[in-house]
Amino acid sequence: MTTKKITLKSVFLTGLLVLVPLAITLWVLGLVIGTMDQTLLLLPESWQPERVFGFHLPGLGAVLTLAFIFIVGLLTQNFIGQKLVQWWDAILRHIPVVGPLYTSVKQVSDTLLSSSGNAFRKALLIEYPRKGSYTIGFLTGIPGGDVLNHLQEDHVSVYVPTTPNPTSGFFLTMPKNEVIELDMTVDAALKYIVSMGVVAPAPSAPLPVAPGRRPTEPPM
Repeated sequence: MTTKKITLKSVFLTGLLVLVPLAITLWVLGLVIGTMDQTLLLLPESWQPERVFGFHLPGLGAVLTLAFIFIVGLLTQNFIGQKLVQWWDAILRHIPVVGPLYTSVKQVSDTLLSSSGNAFRKALLIEYPRKGSYTIGFLTGIPGGDVLNHLQEDHVSVYVPTTPNPTSGFFLTMPKNEVIELDMTVDAALKYIVSMGVVAPAPSAPLPVAPGRRPTEPPM
């Protein structure tokens, strides 16, 4: 029977492994809550909580911001709310400088956040950045516009995030038959990317191969 030798270095590293994730989580939460608390400055001075209650309430701005988002979403679910949103969009689109920026941001947010959209719904395995080297990407749609006129076969649009920061990456247009659809959720794929391959997703049973289809051809 062998016993593991305990050293000061191993004890210190064990403590870091426990505390670093907790510290980073608390720091991110504090940053988010602090940023959301700044929304209270938009209220009239006489309505601000410090003036009403006489002391500062940490997190109150975050609670009010989340409640406001929920109320706006609730109000825009009916016919009148949708008409008001369309009217508001039409006004902003005709404002110089603001209109193009608002339109671009809205298109991206509608694509990423809409429950009916297809962006980031599938994790893909692609051969990138060279032959024989593979990485994980996300299906974002199909090419359109004049790009489609210059493609000879079916292509898909793929976003390849960088590691460990997935908010930056590369946009690729790849032949449909050269991407492999993974039996993996988007959340699991993101964790795999952010952890630089350390947090591997649980293995799943291989998908059955349909007659006439290559094993590596995605069932799209």
